Order: sequence, then structure tokens, then C-alpha cells
Amino acid sequence: MDTLNKNLTNPVERPVKVVQFGEGNFLRGFVDYMIDIANEKGLFDGSIVLIKPIEFGNLENFHKQDCQYTVSLRGRVNGEPTILNRQITSVKDAVDSYNEYDKYMDLATIDTLRFVVSNTTEAGIVFDDSDKFESAPPKTFPGKLTKFLYHRFEAFKGDMEKGLVMLPVELIDDNGIMLKKCVMQFIDLWNLGEDFKNWVENACVFTSTLVDRIITGYPKATEEEEWEKLGYEDRIMVTGEPFALWVIESEKDISKELPLPDAGLPVIFTDNQKPYKQRKVRILNGAHTSFVLASFLCGNDIVKESMDDDDIRNFMNNTLFEEVIPTLTLPKQDLEEFAAAVIDRFNNPYVKHALLAISLNSVSKWRARCMPSFLGYIEKYGTLPKRLTFSLAALMAFYQGDEIRDGALIGNRNGEEYRIMDDAAVMEFFRDNCRKETSEFVKAFLARSDFFGQDLNEIEGLTKTLVAHLNDIKENGMRSALCKLS
Repeated sequence: MDTLNKNLTNPVERPVKVVQFGEGNFLRGFVDYMIDIANEKGLFDGSIVLIKPIEFGNLENFHKQDCQYTVSLRGRVNGEPTILNRQITSVKDAVDSYNEYDKYMDLATIDTLRFVVSNTTEAGIVFDDSDKFESAPPKTFPGKLTKFLYHRFEAFKGDMEKGLVMLPVELIDDNGIMLKKCVMQFIDLWNLGEDFKNWVENACVFTSTLVDRIITGYPKATEEEEWEKLGYEDRIMVTGEPFALWVIESEKDISKELPLPDAGLPVIFTDNQKPYKQRKVRILNGAHTSFVLASFLCGNDIVKESMDDDDIRNFMNNTLFEEVIPTLTLPKQDLEEFAAAVIDRFNNPYVKHALLAISLNSVSKWRARCMPSFLGYIEKYGTLPKRLTFSLAALMAFYQGDEIRDGALIGNRNGEEYRIMDDAAVMEFFRDNCRKETSEFVKAFLARSDFFGQDLNEIEGLTKTLVAHLNDIKENGMRSALCKLS
């Protein structure tokens, strides 16, 4: 069987416009996928060079395949299970920043270069004052970027037209602001001068971004079956879901230079990404957190099973459309369309997302994802949202366990043990309190301001309602209690 390479794809030669710190699955199945479509439609006309920003690992398969690979998107499209395969031909090269240092630094001098994309994990955007300019390369990503930018600044003698646009997709708040802050700190630490600082400030653009797509990565378990279907061997293929969203916040309008929306791609340029982040956290993440624990105690193990369970699906739908969406600020139509897309994603027959995996750190997740909607509903309507309230009771029922073993609180579902993973203080609280009389247990839990930022016993009717829900769950089971909400 042939290996996928340029002999099979015959890619169009395009000028290098993008360098990408990170060659992992997410960037290749998200950013590079979008750029490839924009190229195909004649809207971008640029190629990408991948940079391996860490010491370990190698690029052998990338070079063997000439950086050509397949993205296979699997999920529901217009309600139907669909597989969409695309050969990505827009990646020109892959460079090791350590073992090919000179080649890597030469990328900074490419006249047509305009964009720097990065995904160096949440821990990647850091300032470390022990990092050295003389290192080849510096050890941190912001250190590498600062030296890269300085090399470009010198090569083009400070030309203000040769600045770059940074597009970090690391999953931290205000990722662009944080990255710029680190770069400026390195400029000062390394005494790179006011002229360079001015160039970075005025010629370069640091965007903050929000990204959303589940990337499931390389299908190791079924690789030979996948190759048979494709008709070629592809050791760097990427699988993921069809849904995608990329929100790019920038003070300077870069939409004409990066015309991804014109290619029909789900990219939003804005001067404020916070409403979109709020939408994602409270609808997508909030839905997960509000139903998974109840669903698990109803006997389900994965998200898809939950969506096939009428009781759970109705609970989730009513939570989203009646209790969460009314508390958000974006237009109602936008919110309802996003919620419908979320439901489609949960229904993905190709993704087996375990409820126990989602359950990790559910107390802090409930505070971050559900509590703003919970409090917003009370403020708007003057009464408790019955399903979000029940979700808190379901959390308390899920966290019942007398023993902490190997770093987990041990719960029990119909005679089978399950592991509850959370901070030590949370697990110790439930171990020490969950067998107390229900009223005492509820009051103690709601009083934990370190869990919730306030004493929730002060919310009228909440303590009494949770006591009633928990007693019902204990006496009649989770499904019976949940169904009484309808």
C-alpha cells in the first residue's frame, strides 16, 4: 500500500504565510484544516511550516509523508451520522527547533510570513527569568517567540510592515494578552532595546482566541482498517468531530488578511470574546456538568447513552433552554442554535465520552459552569431553577463514599464501586459528612464558602429543596426523583 505523500496529493506551491509552534493533533485538525479549505477556495494562498517546539519526539513520519495527512471528521451533520475525509496539502514543512536550529531561525526572515499560531499547552505561556537569549533555542515558548521576533526585526531593519500576527490557541484566559506580557518581560530581561519593543508593540498583533472542537487524534486501534478505507497508509492522520468554532479577539482588524469566514468556516472576529466564552462555558460545559452525575447514577456510562435515554435528554434540554439560555446576553437565536449544535455533538455515535471522565473535579466545575446560571436565574425570576438545583443534589448523591483509596473517594452504584476524583478537601468533606442526617449533611455542604465562594444556605429555599431531593434519591432512586421534575 502506498504511503500518503506529495506524489499522491500534488499540492499547489504557495508562499509561506504561517509558522506554527506545535505539530500536534489539535492544530492540524483545526487551524491547518481551516487554512487548507481557505486555500482551496482561493482566499488565502499561503502555506504552513510546523515547528516542533520541544526537545523530545521526532518528525520522521512528517518527513516521510511530505507533511501531507488526512483529517477525518466524524459525527452528526444535519442529524445524520457522517464521515468527512480531507487530505491536508497546505503544510509545506516541519522543522525541529532544537536539531534544526538554523533552519528554524531562518523562517523568521521569510518575506511573506505573517502569522504565528501556537498550541504549547496551558503550561506553555510562561515567563521564566532563568531562560537565556543565547540558548539555541530558549527553553520556554515565549522565550523562543521573543528571539524569533527579534531575528525578524533585525533581518528587516525594523520595517513596520514586517510585523507578525500571533494566534495562540492555548486554553487559558486572554491567551494573547498573557503571551504579549511574557514577550515584553523577555525584551526587558534580555535588554533588547526600546526600538524592538516599539516594533513589537506597534508592528505586531497579539490576538486572544477561543477554540472549540473535539479532536480524538490518531486512530491507533483501527489504523490498518482506516488505511484500507482510505486506500493509502497515513501515520499522521487526525480524527475529530465536525463541529468547530474559532473566536479571534483583536484590537486591529485582521479579517481581510485571514478571510476564513468568507470560506464558510466557523470563525468569528471580534473585539470582545467574553460573551462567546460565557456561552461555551455555560451551555456546553454547563450541560455536561449538570446532567452527567445524574445520568451515571441512572445507569449510563457514556454521553451517547445519556442522549439515547429519554429521561436524561429531556432533563438536559429543559435545563439548557429554560434555565441557562435565559440568563445569557447574546441574542436568543444565537444561543439556541449553539445549544442545538451542542446536543448534536453529544449525540455523536463515533465518540465514546465516559461520564466518569467528565466527573473529574465536579464541585469546582459546578461552581464555574452551573452556578452563574443558577444565580442568574434566581436574580431574574426570584425563584430556584428546579433542574440546576436538582443537579446539585445529584452531585451530592454521586459523591457519597466512606473511603478514600489510591487518591479517589470510592462510590457505589448498584453494588459496583466507582472512583470519584476531586481535590483532597472535597473528598475528605464527603467522606466525613455524607452519612450524617440529610439536613445536617446539606447544611454543611452549602456552608463551604471555599467550595462556592459564599454560604449557599442563605439562598431562600435551597437547603430545604436539596434535603427533599436527596431523601427522594435515597428512598426511590435517581431516575424516579429526576422524573418528578417534568
